[in-house]
Amino acid sequence: MSISFNDHVAQALTGGNIAEVKGRLYDCLSQADLKRLHETLGALFASIAHTNYTRNRISVYEGYYASVVYAFFAGLGLDLTAEDVTSTGRMDLSVGTDKNIYLFEFKVDGGGGALPQIKDRQYHLKYRDRGKDIYLVGIDFDSAQRNIAGFEWEQVRS
Repeated sequence: MSISFNDHVAQALTGGNIAEVKGRLYDCLSQADLKRLHETLGALFASIAHTNYTRNRISVYEGYYASVVYAFFAGLGLDLTAEDVTSTGRMDLSVGTDKNIYLFEFKVDGGGGALPQIKDRQYHLKYRDRGKDIYLVGIDFDSAQRNIAGFEWEQVRS
């Protein structure tokens, strides 16, 4: 059986059943079930062994959390763009499905600043002519807990 690099990374991080997790993540995105997406991502971060954080400060870096989310989403065969550039700035991750577009911003110990940044910079304007529903998703991580501290989202009509 062949396993992609991103699946290998995800398996190494969590030790979980990657096929099952990928199925849940895909369902969340295809059905625009953001509540379940929040729960699934929270469970994924909770399953990362604490030994991955010993003798390093990786949990304080936004790039770490963005890379973990990217690795899980990359195995889904969706349209992904990390550090997606617009005329007003750069969002951390955009994800496209057949029906939806998700624009993600991640913050660490940011106190809820992720979603307002997406809205203030109007990152969604880049995608408004695609005929898809657009979801702005701000995820704040707590470096001490090494998990999601805040998950806010808003749907924007195209």
